[in-house]
Amino acid sequence: MATLSGIDLYKHYGHPKDLQSKFIVWAVPVELQKGKIPKKVYCHPDIIPYLQAGFKNLVDTNKWDELKTWDGVVNFRPIRGYEAKYSEYMNNNRVLDAMKYLSIHSWGIAFDLNAATNGLGKKPTLSPEFVKCFTDAGFEWGGNWKRLDGMHFQLAKI
Repeated sequence: MATLSGIDLYKHYGHPKDLQSKFIVWAVPVELQKGKIPKKVYCHPDIIPYLQAGFKNLVDTNKWDELKTWDGVVNFRPIRGYEAKYSEYMNNNRVLDAMKYLSIHSWGIAFDLNAATNGLGKKPTLSPEFVKCFTDAGFEWGGNWKRLDGMHFQLAKI
C-alpha cells in the first residue's frame, strides 16, 4: 500500500485552508480516557472512527500507559525540511506540485505522540505492540518509513 501524499489528499479534500470549517473537536468517550489518552481531539471528522479504534486497542491491550504525550493532529505546515520547496511552488502558482510537500497534518488526518522520544530521523522507541494498536485501526506508522518519523501516524487510506 502506498503512503498517502499531500497530492492524494488535495485531490480528495481540496486545499487544507478550505477545510478549517470542517475540523471539529471530538470528545473522546470516557471509557477510553486512560492515562494520557486525550479527552478532546481537534481533527478532521474522517479520522475519528480510526482514532477511536486505536484508543480502544490501547485500552484493551493495556498499552495506554506507553502513551506519554499527545502531540496533536491539525498543523498547517510543510513537511519538515521541505519548507523552501513548498514556498517555491506556491510562489510560482504551482499548487498541485506544492501539495506534495505539505504535511498530512494540514488535513487533520495525522497525529503525533511521544514526540520527545521519537524524533524525526531518530530510531523510534514505541513498542511493536503499541504501534500495532494503531496500525490495526487503519493508520500507517512513520517509524516504518525510509526517513524515520516514529512519532507520526496517519490514515493509511481515504
